[in-house]
Amino acid sequence: MSVAATNIGHPRNRFFVPTVAKQCWGFMIGSAFFALGSAPGLSEALGSTGSNLLFFIGAWFFTTAGLIQLFLSGAMAVPVSYAPGRMVRAEWLAAATQSFGTLLFNVSTTSALYAKSVSAQERLVWNPDAGGSVGFLVSGVLAFVAYAHVSQLWEPSKRAWWSVLINFVGCVAFGISAVGSYILSSGNVVNGSLANYGTFIGAICFLLASLIVLPQWDRRAPAARVSAETG
Repeated sequence: MSVAATNIGHPRNRFFVPTVAKQCWGFMIGSAFFALGSAPGLSEALGSTGSNLLFFIGAWFFTTAGLIQLFLSGAMAVPVSYAPGRMVRAEWLAAATQSFGTLLFNVSTTSALYAKSVSAQERLVWNPDAGGSVGFLVSGVLAFVAYAHVSQLWEPSKRAWWSVLINFVGCVAFGISAVGSYILSSGNVVNGSLANYGTFIGAICFLLASLIVLPQWDRRAPAARVSAETG
């Protein structure tokens, strides 16, 4: 057997191979940073500089996970029997809009580290944050559409359904956070508590949405059944 043949299906560096597990862990770690940066009590202790640094780090995990999700979402469009002959898949569109949202969060969280003037904070921090939140909201709705294409719209007995629902709640919470963090001409935000709690709740939701669909749960279930049967 040739060397080339032995490498088929066995990448030299599996670290760079996109998988659902890496996608889930990326969102979970990113969510943990956002949750820490906005946690009641802790965010006050950290101050804006400490929280912004945690958001900056978390956004990069979000972006990495979003790109993996987009890669794993499959083809952008599929052929259909009606005009125009092809249709964009809801699953791909949901992943694309969420991935675009994570990129906007990167712009926002990076700018928050150095933007000092009110105009800079509005243009470089709040505007991208609001755009990213809108992207997440759109992706949350499209995730329901994509789920309905392969299963039933109401299916609370499935972990995947709960993941889609919790993810949507997180998207709404991030949207509320963006409203609360709107920067007034005075330099203050509309509602700091709303901004912090919205970010914290959204982050916890995103963490849970990824946690409950980790592939590890599916691999452990058969092993547990075999142990019970042989015990």
